[in-house]
Amino acid sequence: MRESAQALAEAPTELSPQQLIGALVDEGLLTDPASPRGRLLNAAARLFEQRGFARTTVRDLAAEIGILSGSIFHHFASKEQILCGVMKEVTIFASARMRSAAECAGCPQERLLACIQSELEAIHEQAVPGFSILVMEWRSLSEESQGDVLRLREEYEQIWLDAIIAAKCPGDDPALVRRLLVGALSHTYSWYKPRDKGLTIPELAARIFQIFTP
Repeated sequence: MRESAQALAEAPTELSPQQLIGALVDEGLLTDPASPRGRLLNAAARLFEQRGFARTTVRDLAAEIGILSGSIFHHFASKEQILCGVMKEVTIFASARMRSAAECAGCPQERLLACIQSELEAIHEQAVPGFSILVMEWRSLSEESQGDVLRLREEYEQIWLDAIIAAKCPGDDPALVRRLLVGALSHTYSWYKPRDKGLTIPELAARIFQIFTP
């Protein structure tokens, strides 16, 4: 039997994405990616990233997984609900992955560094498929759906705040440090290209870490 996500997150080595997904599926927190609903969510994440939510039709989604358009509505009432489902699952996976990385760290400074690297990997599509949708398509969600995603996002942000507090970042204002980190990390999407800049993501994470710590 597979271990729970919480137990795995406390392991001394970081989990592979497959291990983490398996544990989250077992706990009922993520949809099984091999199930019809899971295949639909994964296809939606790809198409929403590639084409954008507005330009992706229900017919496009159905064609991507080889089903009739009407079959989609057995799983979701609308395209907007599909987007909300994608965002929820992306947030859950990103939180679990960051927690796993942070728990493997040996000291508070290493924990903060792990959070920085984990978010950079998600932003640059190396670890959390669909992560960019959380920003790019936020306004496409209804107010109710935004509230649902924000409640899940709180767990992700708490991992950050705990790491910032433990690392004793300057300024004695963890929330401000996190806001500044959000801006710094998300903006790397517009200028950072590993092959062009000659910096790996771990190297970039280490440089950003040095800026935000004593």
